[in-house]
Amino acid sequence: MEAASADTRARVVALARGWLGTPYHHQASVKGAGCDCLGLLRGVYAALYGAEPEVPPPYTPSWAEDRGAETLRDAAARHLVPLATTAAGPGDVLLFRWRDGLPAKHCGILAGPAHMIHAYDGHAVVETWIPPAWSRRIAYAFRFPEPSPEPSPEIPT
Repeated sequence: MEAASADTRARVVALARGWLGTPYHHQASVKGAGCDCLGLLRGVYAALYGAEPEVPPPYTPSWAEDRGAETLRDAAARHLVPLATTAAGPGDVLLFRWRDGLPAKHCGILAGPAHMIHAYDGHAVVETWIPPAWSRRIAYAFRFPEPSPEPSPEIPT
């Protein structure tokens, strides 16, 4: 899987910004109607590649604590390119771990050096500064793969 170019990463940020103001709705992924942090990521992925990579199973707000597995990280690793957290830049995906010893359970799309686009309970999709308390909780980073070029139409002979 080839990591996305700077142009594709800029497109990721533009697509994510198109979701700004979408109300928070747990498990949803409908631009303008509702999404959670994973729904935002799923929606941007679908816009970039034409379909979601996989349908997540139903999950509760406490799924990470309940299961204790790195479910979000493992799903991201199946479809995105892993990066060092220090290498992440605009258009890349950040996963956050809220407490030591617990799995990562929140994600956002980096929009600039210190801000991201994300959805979280009680808020619509927002582009916000990443405060130091959140920066310390970044557990993983991923980059979207470069989309396949559109096939050229066949030329009749």
